Amino acid sequence: MSTRTRLLLIGGIIAVILIALIVRSKAVLNSETGAGSIATAYSVSVVAVQKEAVDENISAVGTLNAINDVVVLSETQGRILKVDCEVGDYKKAGSVLVEVDNELKEAAYKTAQVTYERAKKDLERYDTLSSEHSVSETQIEQARWSCQSAEAQYITARRQLNDTKITTPISGIVTARYVNEGTMVVGAPQATQIANIVDISKMKAKIFVAEKDVFHIHVGDPAEITTDVYPQTSFMGTVFTIGSKGDEGHTYPVEVLLNNPKQQLRAGMFVTITINAHSGGESIVIPRAALVGSIQDAKVFVVKNKIASLRSVVANNEIGTNVEISSGLALGDTVVTDGLNNLSDNTPVIVRNE
Repeated sequence: MSTRTRLLLIGGIIAVILIALIVRSKAVLNSETGAGSIATAYSVSVVAVQKEAVDENISAVGTLNAINDVVVLSETQGRILKVDCEVGDYKKAGSVLVEVDNELKEAAYKTAQVTYERAKKDLERYDTLSSEHSVSETQIEQARWSCQSAEAQYITARRQLNDTKITTPISGIVTARYVNEGTMVVGAPQATQIANIVDISKMKAKIFVAEKDVFHIHVGDPAEITTDVYPQTSFMGTVFTIGSKGDEGHTYPVEVLLNNPKQQLRAGMFVTITINAHSGGESIVIPRAALVGSIQDAKVFVVKNKIASLRSVVANNEIGTNVEISSGLALGDTVVTDGLNNLSDNTPVIVRNE
């Protein structure tokens, strides 16, 4: 073998050894730095799980009703001589609405009054004679019965006379008048309707609440009432009654009571009722943005040691932009709220809001 050939062979062997050393060094370096496996860490935002007092706003559309709505009926028979009300008039309780012909009623009242006065005097005279033992017990009893009978007839006649002036039992506004002067009216059992009176100094609004929400509502809870008629104005009220029996749609009637001192609101108006329902305790609440999937099949990414793990949770109600969680999370857990799209189970993350 020539010297030239020998040198080339030695040079090749040295080159192979150098290449092997370089490859080995790179492998060792890659194993130490982790460059041998691709591991990308995604940037995310997180929040710590905390408990909060849960206040839920429950809204529904309802109709306003007057606190008192009365149809005034006739309790007497006769012809109307005078009408003292017009639609739109405000009448205080006890005000006369119409007057019915009372000539015969007044005559019967005067007769009954005279008979009663005479019966009282006869009884007084018999009592005096009884103390002198001048009359029998039978005569005393007869005089007492006569006096009681006369008193009953007197009371009846007085009531029948008073009934000829038909009055309103409540204070309110006349919304309808069904009779005029000259109209013949009758009493029970088919009494004539005289007028309709509504008291709108206070109003009631009835709404129907789903069974999942009604148990969060309590009598006395505050409520906000709005209407398209006054878009810039809110009226405040309170929950007045809560129904104990639901309908076929599993909704329960809830009544809200509100003051209407300026009488801006009218019976029959559509309103939106928003009830601030208090749960009475604290619950775990997280942002709705932290959920992966729907409320029915909710999951969240929980970050621990810079690894995001996918975890199933049970979500109850949406409260504004938050969600109430009943199980699956504990105090101290950290959940991802932004950057979820790039994540899968057990993904390395960089928390940018730490």
